[in-house]
Amino acid sequence: MRYREIFHILGGLLMAVAVAMVPAAVLGAREGLWAAWLVSLSIPGLAGFVSFFLTRGKVELSPREALAVVGLGWIAIVVAGAVPFVLTGATDSAVWAIFESISGFTTTGATVFAVIEQLPASILLWRSLSHWIGGMGIIVLGVAILPLIGVGGAQLFFAEAPGITTERIQPRIATTSRLLWGVYVGMTAALVFLYLILGMSLFDAVNHAMSALATGGFSTRTASMGFYSPAIQWVTILFMFLAGVNFTLHYRAFTGHPREMFRNAEWQWYLTSTVIVTLICFFALGLTERSFSLELARRASFSVVSIHSTTGFGTADFAAWPFVCQVLLLGLMFMGGMGGSTGGGFKVIRGAVVTQHVLGEIRKVLHPRAVIVTRVGGRPIREDLVLKVLAFLAMYMGTHAIGTVVLAAEGNDLVTSLSASLAALSSIGPGLAAVGPAGNYGHLSTLSLITLSGLMLLGRLEFYTLLVLLIPSTWTRAHRTPRLPRVLRRQRRRAEVRAGRSEPRRTASSPRTLP
Repeated sequence: MRYREIFHILGGLLMAVAVAMVPAAVLGAREGLWAAWLVSLSIPGLAGFVSFFLTRGKVELSPREALAVVGLGWIAIVVAGAVPFVLTGATDSAVWAIFESISGFTTTGATVFAVIEQLPASILLWRSLSHWIGGMGIIVLGVAILPLIGVGGAQLFFAEAPGITTERIQPRIATTSRLLWGVYVGMTAALVFLYLILGMSLFDAVNHAMSALATGGFSTRTASMGFYSPAIQWVTILFMFLAGVNFTLHYRAFTGHPREMFRNAEWQWYLTSTVIVTLICFFALGLTERSFSLELARRASFSVVSIHSTTGFGTADFAAWPFVCQVLLLGLMFMGGMGGSTGGGFKVIRGAVVTQHVLGEIRKVLHPRAVIVTRVGGRPIREDLVLKVLAFLAMYMGTHAIGTVVLAAEGNDLVTSLSASLAALSSIGPGLAAVGPAGNYGHLSTLSLITLSGLMLLGRLEFYTLLVLLIPSTWTRAHRTPRLPRVLRRQRRRAEVRAGRSEPRRTASSPRTLP
């Protein structure tokens, strides 16, 4: 493990966090909190500056070093992001500050604060900024700028990007990252403009636009989006749905290929599941309330899209809805958004692969000798990818079970424990029961908050990036594979020649064939 390269990149990331704090620090200075924000900004800024310039030089990352950078980078970022919460007086608890910072950068949106309006405006802006930065991934942002200082970023991009595989828009990975950020910024600006037209203040418009496009859920109001007009809620529904879509499809649509989105199998699954669950919740609520109206359709569609895209905004307390609605919403919490989006969860594409694989196994029972290939949208999925998805599913369910057990052991009821664990792991925010849209996480014990913080990080980084940090071989020198004896090497080569996988080696006595 080459630590110089790791600390060099970590220094750049910490300096980026310090720069991201500047807008909130300017607003904090107007509130009289200039000293707190100056110290909050200086800590990551100076630490990053020293680490970055003391380790200057050309950087070449191996895959395991890239994973280490991503894992350590996220840990360093969330710790730096927690400092303002303590120094500005928003909370005197380090656990609360870390929880809120992790919730922001992982775009979870779970909060420990009961009354949001009591927080300083600079803290509200910092929460939304942490959402917006973490939405596309601060490591991917680093991929766009690190090549400018001589650091290649392909390994970082593949370590950070969600989904089964990462689709490049352009051959150069840095170009791909910059284009994705361009789409991200453009859609955020468009939503700010629409909010302003519909009567939202500039401060609220900027905060909610960053949260919506990041599928985060932090709001400047305790009532979340329920505070605003129906028109604002309809616009938010549209952009929450779009934020849960693979951003490469947005880029294709903006560059003249909109049909690719409609032909995409994952997008079809995402749209279909959203429509079906919305209709079921609409009719279930209508039968319960004995009325069907446009307002009811808005409530149902807002909560379904908010949960499916893993945004977490709220307009109604769905924890009080009929049980069939709550069960379906739990299913959407698990599923999450599309791969390549800012959403969390298991991802729609993985759900489609698992579903098609299970259907294929059922068909094999009827036709044991048939060769059945798992397909999604007519395209075959390699067997090794299917196995990776199944392994990820087992890891996801096992981690959720462990989190549920820990929360239940702390005295929380079953529904609260199960939904809070799933909401943290899938980057949702609100759960059911005591952590529903009308509640918060501030009443949970310290161990519960630490457990949920770990689940948020594991879910956002999809396990492997953090878990490899716990493996001792990650930090030790890589050993070369021992070379086989000469006799065994000759035997293996002869076997490859007989099998047609290799050409016979030419020697001095070998006959030459004239052209």
